[in-house]
Amino acid sequence: MKLDAIDKKLLHFLQQDAKQTNKELSSKLNLSVTAVYERIKKLERNGIVKSYVALLDKKQLDFGFLVFCHVKLNQHTEANIIEFETEVSVLNEVLECFHVSGDYDYLLKVVVKDMDDFRIFMINKLTSLKHIGSTQSSFSINEVKNTTSITIE
Repeated sequence: MKLDAIDKKLLHFLQQDAKQTNKELSSKLNLSVTAVYERIKKLERNGIVKSYVALLDKKQLDFGFLVFCHVKLNQHTEANIIEFETEVSVLNEVLECFHVSGDYDYLLKVVVKDMDDFRIFMINKLTSLKHIGSTQSSFSINEVKNTTSITIE
């Protein structure tokens, strides 16, 4: 789908605040409410807008310990990869999991309450998954930038 300038502005506004009404968006875009509604529906149908979510403050919910875990599989067979990805996908502590290139096979973004909870997670959940050869963890000291917004030019 080819995006025009108005689609790009609309996506910018939706990424800033998806709870804006079509009336508010129509005012910002100088379009009718119906035109805004139709554009949003078209972006949703084409899969450009995947979903609408509430972003929560992890610290206020007592999940302020952020860890990046590198995982190396012991064998890279298709079955092992599928099994690991299936198992890691159901771990609530894992917010994101990426199959990556380099020394490790996967990068996981994990959120827990504190170091004790992370230890429990590592022992009881992550390292109990099949096919893990090794792991390495890095702990976040300070969140410098964290955004979900993509700049579309």
